[in-house]
Amino acid sequence: MMENFENKNLVQNISTIDVVKAFMYKVFSWMFFALSITALVAYWFASNEALISLLYTERGLSALGWLIMLSPLGLVLLMSFRFDKLSASAMTGIFVLYSILMGMSLSTIFLIYTVKSIAITFSITAGMFGVMAITGYVTKTDLTKFGAIMFMGLIGIIIASLVNFFAKSSSLDYIISFLGVLIFTGLTAYDVQKLKQIGLSSSASMKTAIYGALSLYLDFINLFLFLLRFFGNRK
Repeated sequence: MMENFENKNLVQNISTIDVVKAFMYKVFSWMFFALSITALVAYWFASNEALISLLYTERGLSALGWLIMLSPLGLVLLMSFRFDKLSASAMTGIFVLYSILMGMSLSTIFLIYTVKSIAITFSITAGMFGVMAITGYVTKTDLTKFGAIMFMGLIGIIIASLVNFFAKSSSLDYIISFLGVLIFTGLTAYDVQKLKQIGLSSSASMKTAIYGALSLYLDFINLFLFLLRFFGNRK
């Protein structure tokens, strides 16, 4: 009798693990898909003078450039605050559009930094992201309080970045970049653990997978951009 009970629990545990793995596979697949779109669009725009001229003029950003720069923030807010109202297909479409707009926005890095240094920084980012993602998935430690601290730090660097936009302090910029690397490295582990817990619950839907992919996408992109300030070689 006891043996049958243990076998039943073992089957349930295996089934639960499979469900979580399937959910996390969806999340990471969509994240990598969005990153691929962003990278291709960024390189395409940067290598096409006609396209890049639509975003920038001699005076700086064009009206279209400002629209493209600010639109991703609006899409993130839309997916966050209208999550319950949006369908899975709508969330998917918005996420794909978001990755395209981000690619257009990030096309400038190919104009500022060498392709080699961008590739090296991307590899470093992928390595750090991978280590922290695995850590967040396998650790038994509850990272909830740690995530809250990281989120407070994120608010801090956003405020500091706004201040430095006017102050233009190179020292403060270095500090912000260093803290940004630490914060988004930590948030990667926290977000993966949080998504793993969602995978164990009944709320693990396609919409949730897309939103989870967005969270990890943002962690990766921000970590990459902060690291680029350290490892990027300017042209």
